[in-house]
Amino acid sequence: MLRNKTAVITGASRGIGRAIAIKMAKNGANIAVLYGGSQEAAEKVATEAESMGVKAVCYQCDVADDEQSKKICEQIVTDFGAVDILVNNAGITKDNLLLRMSEQDFDSVIQVNLKGAFHFMKHLARSLMKSPGGRIINIASVSGLMGNGGQANYSASKAGMIGLTKTVAKEFAPRNVTCNAIAPGFIETDMTANLPQAVKESVGVSVPLKRMGTPEEVANVAVFLASDQSSYITGEVIRVDGGLCM
Repeated sequence: MLRNKTAVITGASRGIGRAIAIKMAKNGANIAVLYGGSQEAAEKVATEAESMGVKAVCYQCDVADDEQSKKICEQIVTDFGAVDILVNNAGITKDNLLLRMSEQDFDSVIQVNLKGAFHFMKHLARSLMKSPGGRIINIASVSGLMGNGGQANYSASKAGMIGLTKTVAKEFAPRNVTCNAIAPGFIETDMTANLPQAVKESVGVSVPLKRMGTPEEVANVAVFLASDQSSYITGEVIRVDGGLCM
């Protein structure tokens, strides 16, 4: 489905990003594994991807840093020759009630989650436009659709990503590049593992499907959006939330 294509995935060393990297590799894509933290975890993802017969290379990058992001994007294009798919998945949380939230915690979440996506779309735009069918997939969140107490920074970053997705979809459409967002709900990752027990228990009440989703279920949608099967879909926000925002 994705054979001979190259996918750049930020935040690919764990959770949803890891699942997307592995699923795209299974479907034949070469993978640029972007990570900000554990090199060991990123290398494990690359090794697993390579076992499927594709090329995989790790790159450490602070996506909030424009100059560093630009250099890494240039290196990826040099190493792979082209980029066909970009998945902006890198994200952090620094939750607190608005009255207790520091300016630093607000800014850092916006810088990574929203500005990081801007950096990579900007610096890989030319390569994506040269692809026969460039694909951008932004990992947003249901928090960006409905808000969430204690997540003013995170919700704002994800709502901003949705607006950015729609704008880029309009700007890049004449060059046959689509741009869509996925809005996961409660997904079983390291991030949700740190949620208070009361919040975890509320899933059975608030989520119609009565469970958390898996990273693989988000990855399935990402692979579809990266494939030729989604060629007439752009500017969309697809929820993977078990009906939470229905």
